[in-house]
Amino acid sequence: MSQIEAVKEKLRVIRILKLLKKSYTYEDLSKITGLPITVLNRYVRGKVLPSTRRSKELLEVLSPYLNVEEEAKKRIRFDEHGLFDNMGILGDTALMTLIAETVASRYIREDIDKVLTAATDGIPLAVHIANELNVDVVYAKKKKEVGVEKFYEINYVSSTSGSILTLYLPTWALKKGERVLIVDDVVRSGETQKALLEMCRRAGSIPKGMFFLISVGDVLDRLKEEYNIPIDALVRL
Repeated sequence: MSQIEAVKEKLRVIRILKLLKKSYTYEDLSKITGLPITVLNRYVRGKVLPSTRRSKELLEVLSPYLNVEEEAKKRIRFDEHGLFDNMGILGDTALMTLIAETVASRYIREDIDKVLTAATDGIPLAVHIANELNVDVVYAKKKKEVGVEKFYEINYVSSTSGSILTLYLPTWALKKGERVLIVDDVVRSGETQKALLEMCRRAGSIPKGMFFLISVGDVLDRLKEEYNIPIDALVRL
């Protein structure tokens, strides 16, 4: 194991402990790990890092207590109308990093060149995943930016509003032959994601998969039928 990999493993342990600390007390974690509360407290607060040997031991011990999907579900808030707010997921940096690590591990052999999303709620997830894959992130916007001369301009009809919407992406953002992972926080109808796929087609880049934090209804099944690429979501509603 390289030094960089060893440090990443140690940081993963810290993130897991921080996440579990929201559901377990230090006393609980002490019983689970066999470590003193004072040591666990220093880990969670980032005062010290565990040794390489202890990191491996802690990962083995803590992994059964970590369910990223369930942790995400806990943070989704519903109102009386059944509408939901996912800011509890997007704002939890430890959880988002663990989600990104899981997604990146699935695509590490695909040699992804870019992570593509649509502004604005998809950006946090895209940045975390791109960071884990060590690639750049680009995102399409609903308005043209001043200072950009050429755009990929994709029109699509919103099923919720019944109006024509447009996404813009600078032409330099995607290049021919680049392997692209499309991500977003929520997919409901799939219209935005189809627009992103069309951007890839026009740029000559290659979509290698799509990942979403949350999918609503049967949209994943419909997308899988239409596009022959891996498509997945962490939580299905």
